[in-house]
Amino acid sequence: MKIIVAVKRVVDYNVKVRVLADGSGVDTKNVKMSMNPFDEIAIEEAVRLKERGLASEVIAVSCGLGQCQETLRTALAIGADRAVLVETDTELQPLAVAKLLKALVVREQPGLVILGKQAIDDDANQTGQMLAALTQLPQATCASKVEFQGGNVQVTREIDGGQEVLSLLLPAVLTTDLRLNEPRYVTLPNIMKAKKKPLETVTPAELGVDVAPRLVTLKVVEPAGRKPGVLVADVATLLDKLKNEAKVI
Repeated sequence: MKIIVAVKRVVDYNVKVRVLADGSGVDTKNVKMSMNPFDEIAIEEAVRLKERGLASEVIAVSCGLGQCQETLRTALAIGADRAVLVETDTELQPLAVAKLLKALVVREQPGLVILGKQAIDDDANQTGQMLAALTQLPQATCASKVEFQGGNVQVTREIDGGQEVLSLLLPAVLTTDLRLNEPRYVTLPNIMKAKKKPLETVTPAELGVDVAPRLVTLKVVEPAGRKPGVLVADVATLLDKLKNEAKVI
């Protein structure tokens, strides 16, 4: 069974994001970039499945600028067998990424597609669901445990009331939650081995996919700063402030 894992290059989670002066977007110049943390969990889970003999090949896929090769090399160092970069300088929105992934699913015929549940730059949480709809494959989102039983995959996911267990026929689409696993530390020897693993580059046109944006960003602004907290003398004063100043009761 092949496993396709989608990985995204994002601003590192330790970096404070800055908005461009003209409000057109986020400043990414001279900013540390890294793999989306949820996608790290996805690639780790795929590699673990291969190590258990449940998968024959792990294919890492990324869509975007040429610099995404760095992210793919990290995925290869974690344990992916080969990588595919869909290179484009067009702004990619979730639907466009889902269409690109669908084209690769049709080409590669994987038994499982694993994605992070969301990217930390846009928090869209849409690509996995859109891919499942486009490919008409069963899906399980926000997976915290993955097990195989015969030709099915059982996925445990956390919900408001506790846990939910889904049984899906393969092939299927999964998205990962934080508690699924803890990604391994990438060692220097594996980084060197990753440089020799195959990395294919294709374009959206070669896959027959139109990635033109359907949404236009009008303006990007930083969130308003939090007001300092205040101490109140008693409950009556607190209730008065909640009612007359905060307008929450």
